[in-house]
Amino acid sequence: MKAALYTRYGPPEVVQLANTDKPTPTEKQVLLRVRAASINPYDWHFMRGLPYGVRLAAGFSKPKDPRLGVDVSGVVDSVGASVTQFRPGDPVFGSCRGAFAEFACAQESAIVAKPSNITFEQAAAVPIAALTALQGLRLGGLDANTPPIQPARKVLVNGASGGVGTFAAQIAHSFGAEVTGVCSTRNLELVFQLGATRVIDYTRENFTKTIPRTPIRYDIFFDAVGNHSLSACTRVLNSTGVYIPAGGTTDNFMFRPLARALSALLQSKLRRPRLIPFFVAKSSQADLAILQELLSTGKVTPVIDRQYPLADISEAIRYLETGHARGKVILTP
Repeated sequence: MKAALYTRYGPPEVVQLANTDKPTPTEKQVLLRVRAASINPYDWHFMRGLPYGVRLAAGFSKPKDPRLGVDVSGVVDSVGASVTQFRPGDPVFGSCRGAFAEFACAQESAIVAKPSNITFEQAAAVPIAALTALQGLRLGGLDANTPPIQPARKVLVNGASGGVGTFAAQIAHSFGAEVTGVCSTRNLELVFQLGATRVIDYTRENFTKTIPRTPIRYDIFFDAVGNHSLSACTRVLNSTGVYIPAGGTTDNFMFRPLARALSALLQSKLRRPRLIPFFVAKSSQADLAILQELLSTGKVTPVIDRQYPLADISEAIRYLETGHARGKVILTP
């Protein structure tokens, strides 16, 4: 089968399409015929081996595992002996190792059935980005079980047109929040369509400076960009608000995230609002099932910017690294 592999750290050119053996599922795995996969910052962190903490898991001098790709959708080709939830022919989506290939193995507990009203490409866009949005908003106290009698939470999504932000805006809106999205001029209409009641064009307005002069204060600041100081971010929150870091810029990313996390931890102990120091989404079949329901009812629709054939993976990763993708970038083998 064809698979995208890398044997050294570096720029997108280190990822090459190669012939490799078709994987065999273990007892609790399913083998998927991959129909689509999506690229995440997670993938290019492993590709570049940066920040260096990544190499503690991936291999210090070179990758121990040449496979890339986590987000996947496809059709079950075969199942392990202990698998009970799926059978060959089932369309599914979720997470796996080595999604950038024609076939990949996934744990039974890491996938769910694909809703019939979305495409394989849309399904592949969901796992990491939507889990980050769902679990991040939950840290701010917003989830599917929030009592409807509560007044609408005011949620600010910085980077509302990106891969994670498009999901955060839709999920927050579906849970009854009043959403304000921050994006560039070309994406204003898109963010309104995602459910935002107010959209801020960051090319014309620095929301951390203008909001303090207005009565607006937010309950949740979902930050998928990380391009403002923590002191600036706290100015837009009310006294009981929560700042949730769900992404960041790539400049100086060896030290900047750690310094920012330590600063958030210290400031949270000294004053309100609450600043979450660090957040990474976790794989969860239960949360994938929540997303599955949101997708099937049309409350959430994945936004896809570009699709590339697997052979053009280097170009696809290079585009994602620009930081200007509108929604998700998809690979189709």
